[in-house]
Amino acid sequence: MTTSTASAVPPAPAAADGIALSVEDLGRHFAGVKAVEGVTLSVATGSRLGIIGPNGAGKTTFFNMLSGELRPTSGRIHLFGQDVTSMASHKRVALGLGRTYQITRVLRGLTVLENLAVATHGLSRSKLDLLRPWRGYSSKVQEAEELGASFGLGHRLGAYAEELSHGEVRQLEVCLALALKPKVLLLDEPAAGLSPAERVDIRNLLNGLPQELTLVMIEHDMDVLRGAVDDIAVLHLGELVTRGSVADIQRNELVRELYLGKRRQIDRSAGTEPADTEGKAPHA
Repeated sequence: MTTSTASAVPPAPAAADGIALSVEDLGRHFAGVKAVEGVTLSVATGSRLGIIGPNGAGKTTFFNMLSGELRPTSGRIHLFGQDVTSMASHKRVALGLGRTYQITRVLRGLTVLENLAVATHGLSRSKLDLLRPWRGYSSKVQEAEELGASFGLGHRLGAYAEELSHGEVRQLEVCLALALKPKVLLLDEPAAGLSPAERVDIRNLLNGLPQELTLVMIEHDMDVLRGAVDDIAVLHLGELVTRGSVADIQRNELVRELYLGKRRQIDRSAGTEPADTEGKAPHA
């Protein structure tokens, strides 16, 4: 799969330690429930990190804190060395943070090209110009066409988003995020609900992302993660359990037990009997 100038990622700001994204002792509590607790990790510029964990592990809450939709109860978040813990979401986007969501978020009444054209205006001053026809921005339209063609949607530019298959909608969502030229991209289960054939397409899309792009991806399908990420972090009950290569994680007995439900949950309240956990094992 080829990429065009439309999908090129601007050079990332130089962090002194080469780290694009880092969190220290990050936590989020809801009325005493510890959804995320004490997570510390870092992602090097240009690297790819997968995040897995059973349902209820705190993965989406973790992403919501990274993107600025939730304020952490504790801890700090740094983007290219800058503390963004209290920074609004749109300001993080301006610094180079992009995101997709578990639930699809596209403009279903617009065509693929129109969706992409709107997205290319996201960080430009032209987004506030409401009196000029969108096709009047020829450079933005061309950029949108090139972006769609680069990631498998060139033949669907004239189709309305509501006419797309679920897999094509997922592809469009990634393209919409890339239209803002992020330096760090958060993907929340891009393969969720896809057929086997669509999973191949999304895998090809992920493998075709610009190499300089830093990627953090929540995903349950190890076949999708394999080849798309450098290593994997495992969350359980809101805590970081382990981190390692795809092969190491698949062989890790603790991870297999957590997914299979053989390991009893560690209750953080002393003196109480922990309950069994259930989940889906990561497959080879």
